[in-house]
Amino acid sequence: MTRDPQPTQRPHRSQRPPQQQLIDSFGRRVNYVRMSVTDRCDFRCVYCMSEDMTFLPRAQVLTLEEMGMIARAFTELGVEKIRLTGGEPLVRGGITQLVDHIGALPGLDDFTMTTNGASLPKHAEALYAGGLRRLNISLDSLDAERFKRLTRTGNLDKVIEGIRAAKAAGFARIKLNAVILKGRNEDEVLDLVEFARNEGLDISFIEEMPLGDVSDHSRAETYCSSDDVQKRIEARYPLIPTTEATPGPSRYFRMADSDSRIGFISPHSHNFCSTCNRVRVTVEGRLLLCLGNEHSVDLRAVLRRYPGDMDALKTAIINAMPLKPERHHFTTDGDVQVVRFMNMTGG
Repeated sequence: MTRDPQPTQRPHRSQRPPQQQLIDSFGRRVNYVRMSVTDRCDFRCVYCMSEDMTFLPRAQVLTLEEMGMIARAFTELGVEKIRLTGGEPLVRGGITQLVDHIGALPGLDDFTMTTNGASLPKHAEALYAGGLRRLNISLDSLDAERFKRLTRTGNLDKVIEGIRAAKAAGFARIKLNAVILKGRNEDEVLDLVEFARNEGLDISFIEEMPLGDVSDHSRAETYCSSDDVQKRIEARYPLIPTTEATPGPSRYFRMADSDSRIGFISPHSHNFCSTCNRVRVTVEGRLLLCLGNEHSVDLRAVLRRYPGDMDALKTAIINAMPLKPERHHFTTDGDVQVVRFMNMTGG
């Protein structure tokens, strides 16, 4: 379901509620936005996109100026966390200028990025100088050949180099993201935990999202639950539940002999919709109210019909909140619930 603004009607300011917060129909406050800055990526991860992708033409992609205006609108509406995603955000030309702009916005408490890490040796220092303070780095395998198979084009050594460049640049609490696929990399769970411990990193293990029709594998066959991953870890390291919370969906645990945190993102086995505080903006400017649904509003249309009109943009965002559904309905039977690929949505 999509809802676009009527082309002949400017949103009236009287439609806007007096409070400068975003509240959905279920009383959840939205204070976290994930913004995709590109659908392109230098990897082709098997769970994210097909091997032979057709990417969006330039005219359909938000400009950096439009992205900056959207980020400003959200912070003025009480959003405290922005995450830049892709595709791979570091392949977007001008990304450091966008980081500089967003990093200077008042009211932003948490500014972070999800990246595959391969370009961090080039960009880490500039990103940190621009105000970015946290990084999530995707790492699904520590075996170079397997890493290449899972990413199709990735080089493990470059990612490891990127992780260490980010640490040297000053980034703290770097978090690894590992998507675990049965029959592909579940045997590396403990190796990934050991790597995180040795490098002083956090790590989250993620259940595969059923987004896009991937040809590489059957999602029903590769589904590996967070509970199964947790059992593997606890065979070596008892996990201590923690009340620590972040604006994201991870459930965190600690180990008695390490500062590294173990997180689980479990859209199937431990649904986190009841506390969802997030919305996404796709690279095309769609305000996506839920990862697992198609409810959206076209912010690009507002930006291009009313250039520079911050009130029109904020009104469109506020009026979209009733579209946020109570929950997603992912299944583990291999069906594709949403046809868009993850690179279109942002990680």
